[in-house]
Amino acid sequence: MDYRTYEPCEDLASLIKCYWTLESPKEDTPMRQTIVPDGCMEMIFHYGDLYKQYTQRDNCIIQPKCFVIGQLTRPLEIESMGETGIFSVRFQPGGFFPFATMHVKKMENTAIPFGQLFGNAGKEIEQNILNAHTALERIKLIEIFLLSRLTEVATIDYVVKFTLDTILSASGQLTINEVSKQTNINRRQLERKFSLAIGLSPKQLSKMIRLQSTLKMLLNKQCKNLTSLAYENDYYDQSHFTKDFKELTGFTPKEFYGDNLKMSSLFYGSD
Repeated sequence: MDYRTYEPCEDLASLIKCYWTLESPKEDTPMRQTIVPDGCMEMIFHYGDLYKQYTQRDNCIIQPKCFVIGQLTRPLEIESMGETGIFSVRFQPGGFFPFATMHVKKMENTAIPFGQLFGNAGKEIEQNILNAHTALERIKLIEIFLLSRLTEVATIDYVVKFTLDTILSASGQLTINEVSKQTNINRRQLERKFSLAIGLSPKQLSKMIRLQSTLKMLLNKQCKNLTSLAYENDYYDQSHFTKDFKELTGFTPKEFYGDNLKMSSLFYGSD
């Protein structure tokens, strides 16, 4: 398995967290992989074989060849159908908003085909990226596409941007009332503005950011046990920690530690 990340150009760095590629040969016994919500939307281009995506009732769909995945509010299970070749654009939280052609809230937990989002221009860039031979070629193509669209759309509201920065800088550990006081705006109004731009409520994003911080500590073995891990990340108590953890990963902390953690950090949160 070959996983690599690449930095965006300076003009897109505030919107794009990174580009990443994943290449892997066909597995004799494919395993489901769990992707944990982290508040970052992604553009996915399968230049290899496609992936299955499992639904809540354990049915599965086949992912499109190229798509944007909306904000995840629950763990996502996927499974390779052959040889993996993926190029992805991982946006910063809120980074996809300037390029959105539909309300990001309506994209929640859904893979939206490129053509549906961007019409003929989307189909053209899709084919160009699939036909490219290297990651650097693909990065150049998608940056030209994205930069050309930046001149046509609005930017995120100042209050939303301030709220987002506050949540990120606090590693998701502030309550929404505390965030609302700092923005000097009614909580309900703040939640509405935030949801329209980010696709999540401030509370949902805070929960994800805090969990991602927790997962990194787990991965780096920075805590002696799960109790100290919960304490370090400012959870009220162990039951609160376990509840949030299972909601976003599908596992209890003890169940998740191991291969699931490694696979999740591969797709999310380590860059």
